[in-house]
Amino acid sequence: MEVSVVNISGKETGAKVQLPESIFGVEPNDHAIYLDVKQYLANQRQGTHKSKQRNEIAGSTRKLYKQKGTGGARAGNIKSPLFNGGGRVFGPQPRDYSFKLNKKLKQLARKSALSYKAKDNNIVVLEDFSFETIKTKNYVKLVTDLNIAAEKTLLVLPAANNNVYLSSRNLKKAKVITADQLNTYDVLNATKLLLTAGSVKTLEEAFAR
Repeated sequence: MEVSVVNISGKETGAKVQLPESIFGVEPNDHAIYLDVKQYLANQRQGTHKSKQRNEIAGSTRKLYKQKGTGGARAGNIKSPLFNGGGRVFGPQPRDYSFKLNKKLKQLARKSALSYKAKDNNIVVLEDFSFETIKTKNYVKLVTDLNIAAEKTLLVLPAANNNVYLSSRNLKKAKVITADQLNTYDVLNATKLLLTAGSVKTLEEAFAR
């Protein structure tokens, strides 16, 4: 699949980049995408939720009132889950939500997500660029010139670029990552995928491993 390369002003440079069919033209596997996105979201969970059980509550253990003769239900100590302020039965405990996926399945999921973007013509290839200074208006101008200011965008760079990253950080609909950080969730979450000529080569090398 051949795509024209544009500059940050949205004008064609005359150069073209070949998007490998083995990455951007595969038959999408929806179940692989589902599993990879599920793992990504699970890994975002801290798992630090915690409620106290009755043995962890601070309180007296004396019997509240006599067992019989009150006309009410029998009761032990104040830490019982039946009372306000008592322990919680089967409450949440700290846990790790992460789970393992095979490398080939994760690669298939990412290829499937990229293929969906290519199929829908939602990939824009930019020439390699950088910003001289860190200014949000630089990134706003970039997406405005590309006529995608209203879209949710994901820019993939071949390597870390602090000026570009920090210039986009204040924008709710913009995200900048490096090629080695590419994941299925971010690709699908963005409406437009912005690749630089260098990041296409980096992705090709990464998927060849």
